[in-house]
Amino acid sequence: MTGTAPRALLDFFYYRSTYVFYTIQFTMPEFTCLCPRSGFPDFAVLHARYVPGPRCVELKSLKMYVNAFRNVGVFHEDVVNGILTDLVDLLSPRYCEVIGDFNVRGNIKTVVRAVHRDPGFTDEPAGWWAGRDEHLATPPSVSG
Repeated sequence: MTGTAPRALLDFFYYRSTYVFYTIQFTMPEFTCLCPRSGFPDFAVLHARYVPGPRCVELKSLKMYVNAFRNVGVFHEDVVNGILTDLVDLLSPRYCEVIGDFNVRGNIKTVVRAVHRDPGFTDEPAGWWAGRDEHLATPPSVSG
């Protein structure tokens, strides 16, 4: 397996509160994939948030999908953009954002952010939550 986790692992349920806009947020603090050049493991904290369209992601399937990257050789940028693409394709959200905050490797810290906004969605999603746990804190500031 190279480049991506199997999209077929992702599942959804239908959004039942269609009269309310709300933001769903996840932190995945134990993300692991493989460097496609060296084969060594890369570690990251992934953050995702979305404003649902017709569907919401089922959490066990998200866990299985994210864990499937463990044996995948993939660049950091492809991880984040691939997860965003898979979530958007599955959910058709009004808004979706994925941030990969990768551990330092070779003296370089990498943070990748990818965003999807439905053209008809002009609101802003709820801000990132803040908490005492480092994995619940506001994700790193990124431009773009």
